[in-house]
Amino acid sequence: MTTALKTSTMDVLTAIRTRRSIRRYTADKIDDHTLDTILDAGFCAPSASNKRPWHFLVIREKAKLQAISEAHPYAKMMPAADCCIVVCGDEAIQGSIGLLVEDCSASIQNMLLAAHGLGIGAVWCGLYGGRGDRHLEFAKLLGLPAGIVTVGMIAFGYPDETRPATDRFDASRVHHERW
Repeated sequence: MTTALKTSTMDVLTAIRTRRSIRRYTADKIDDHTLDTILDAGFCAPSASNKRPWHFLVIREKAKLQAISEAHPYAKMMPAADCCIVVCGDEAIQGSIGLLVEDCSASIQNMLLAAHGLGIGAVWCGLYGGRGDRHLEFAKLLGLPAGIVTVGMIAFGYPDETRPATDRFDASRVHHERW
């Protein structure tokens, strides 16, 4: 990347513990520099054999955000978001669908944490799995070429809500050596 990326003073453990899904946004716009920083975090995710099979489709057009909200029952916040990033995996790069979904999911998590550290609200909406054909519907809606699989999408905007951090550690789900 040719320009300096934005930085955050939030340490990584604080970001992990305090990040929450934000579904209400102000009308403030996210500048390109901030968006590039979030995208860079996605590119920094680990991937199987370092194949990095992801592609990122940035959507800012309000009509397209509206169409997404109408096509996905859990994406009703999209029209209020400043933008959306649809994370897709390239089957020509990573032929194992399981690894492709894992790789793209790691990328999504990186972008969620980067956004939070930069004061941007975000929420992850799944596209792959769940209702079996949703990712195919979105491939058509977004004009994706064959072999490109939609994995998830993230709505981004400056938050118009706050959600408190909660302690989520559950010792009953930690097992040592054996179940």
